[in-house]
Amino acid sequence: MNTNSDKPILVLNAKDNVGVARLPIGEGREIVVNGSINDKISARETITPGHKIALRQIAKGSLIHKYGETIGKATEDIAAGSWVHTHNVVPEFSAGNYEFATQTPLTNFFSPEEAGEFMGYARENGDVGTRNYVAVIATSNCSSHVTELIAEHFSKTDFQGDSIDGVVAIPHQEGCGHSQGEDTWQLERTIAGMIYHPNVGAVLMVSLGCEVNQISKYIGTTQLGQQAFRKGKLIVGLEMQVSGGTRATVAAGVKEVEKLIEHCRTMKRTPQPMSRIILGTNCGGSDAFSGISANPSLGYASDLLVRSGGTSVLAEIPECMGAEHLLTRRAIDEATGRRVVDVVKWYQEYLSRFGGKWDDNPSPGNKLGGITNVCEKSLGAVAKGGTTALTGVFPYAERINKPGFVLMNTPGYDPVSLTGLAAGGANMICFTTGRGSAIGNPVVPVIKVATNSRIAKIMDDNMDINAGTVVEGEETIYDVGQRIFDLIRRAASGEQTKSEVLGHKEFVPWRIGPVM
Repeated sequence: MNTNSDKPILVLNAKDNVGVARLPIGEGREIVVNGSINDKISARETITPGHKIALRQIAKGSLIHKYGETIGKATEDIAAGSWVHTHNVVPEFSAGNYEFATQTPLTNFFSPEEAGEFMGYARENGDVGTRNYVAVIATSNCSSHVTELIAEHFSKTDFQGDSIDGVVAIPHQEGCGHSQGEDTWQLERTIAGMIYHPNVGAVLMVSLGCEVNQISKYIGTTQLGQQAFRKGKLIVGLEMQVSGGTRATVAAGVKEVEKLIEHCRTMKRTPQPMSRIILGTNCGGSDAFSGISANPSLGYASDLLVRSGGTSVLAEIPECMGAEHLLTRRAIDEATGRRVVDVVKWYQEYLSRFGGKWDDNPSPGNKLGGITNVCEKSLGAVAKGGTTALTGVFPYAERINKPGFVLMNTPGYDPVSLTGLAAGGANMICFTTGRGSAIGNPVVPVIKVATNSRIAKIMDDNMDINAGTVVEGEETIYDVGQRIFDLIRRAASGEQTKSEVLGHKEFVPWRIGPVM
């Protein structure tokens, strides 16, 4: 990939018939392609940064190639130097011709000394946390306000010098009005995943009392799910209809949390191997530079983590559609590759239930940033998963129980996706963005990686790392990937990310069924 700062376009693969504008390109500007003065085009119109320009004549019906892969088909003759986007391209989605485990890479693992350590909280069940929170978790919307009031009571408490990171509320809008079945089970799995999260030292559950999502499912003798992860977790519960309403429940909750704080103060950070990091990866507010700078840089960091024995989780199935064939080839075996296809087909059927289409993604903001369709978006998005073998495929919010590079079934909608990753046990999250995003999570540190220097500067309060230096030719994806990996280690050891400093705590479980 040519990223020299004096080049107005980026040509990402020798097979490509489009380039990406690195800078604004005015109409009539002459551009040298591939470094040869004998290979020049003249811009036929203004091309804004991130958007595609035809490197040569593309006939109507011909395939459009970017990243060395097909991203669409021309709907008209496209002259060299023309803008290539939604007005003259339709998606080309050739599903069905999959190869399974035909290009499974071998991982060159680091020694424990090479991989190094971070300072984490070793839990009794074998998990390792990167934070130590007392979590006040609502069973439903009906008790969510109370959880916030209880946590707010401790918002000015100075925990510096303690081994506790604070008291955090986990409110949400679900928990009642659900039909029994898959939708209810998924919510239960999500809530249980947060109760037994590695970054949570102790839990106060708060319910109204009459909701579908009963508190007895999580405490007492009728506990459900995640049984292997329960050992050593201190959980207490309150019901508003028993405690006496909002004020009485808040008062009782504050007393319970004070006891839980003392319990968590006994927990200390100790040296832990990097293999205990479970890294969730996500992209949101993407632009055309996402697949050029931030995503492949995060992919390199993912590879470093996998080589350290850790786990990297790719999510957002709607942003794998059109690129899933790359994942099936990397699968550790045929069965794992077929699970990739199964989850993509499930998602397509899920969309069809509500009249949705697989190309309803990308968003208007993505298109303004130069992404033409979901195939192009997906090819850039899966780069977050690096280059190692795909070792597993997990349902939404299912506990991730194997190392390596894995896939989780989540939507592309960022707060829902991050919630699934967290509930699955991710103790760190990296999030790339080109248009700008401010999202965080109640208990998991979220590292923000900007795809371009413009948004890194505009949203400096939110961005931890600027990968725009790759586009400008100042760094390679390996340089930025190493910086991301180093920050993962520091943040896992306690350094706050910018989303934590700003107090972003988005938590949105995925409701897939009707409201009753």
